[in-house]
Amino acid sequence: MSAQDFSATIVVDQTPEAVFEAVTNVRGWWSEEIEGNTAALNDEFKYHYEDVHRCHARLVEVVPSEKVLWLILDNYFKFTEDEKEWTGTHVIFEITRKGSQTQLRMTHQGLVPEVECFNICRDAWSFYIKDSLYNLITTGTGKPNATGKPQTKNEKAIVGAEE
Repeated sequence: MSAQDFSATIVVDQTPEAVFEAVTNVRGWWSEEIEGNTAALNDEFKYHYEDVHRCHARLVEVVPSEKVLWLILDNYFKFTEDEKEWTGTHVIFEITRKGSQTQLRMTHQGLVPEVECFNICRDAWSFYIKDSLYNLITTGTGKPNATGKPQTKNEKAIVGAEE
């Protein structure tokens, strides 16, 4: 991993097991419209948001209560010149016990400042990790997107929704 790779960290008053369960419930925090399984080694799932972003991922490493690693097999962005910008990158979730709390660090290996989507993707991941996933872990209810249900400022701007 590079120091330039995007990462977001949260600390919660929950067990590593509870954090792992939330991370692998991708429908609960990223998108209600995830297709496929999202919890076990070699599971593959597809994400899409409107006609703006599509992503196909495989879980290539799963260590219960410790780590989940996605390989982005294919990706499409409507808003970048290189529509496949995420293809071949990794999204890594590392879960660590910190005293009575649990730390979750998400790193998108390959999402660096030089890529065109960096600002939009950084803002989106920040929301989905620090707000949506955090809420799923701490309250049981995340803030995933869905068709006609943008969550981030950029999703709203791209599809022309009012804030």
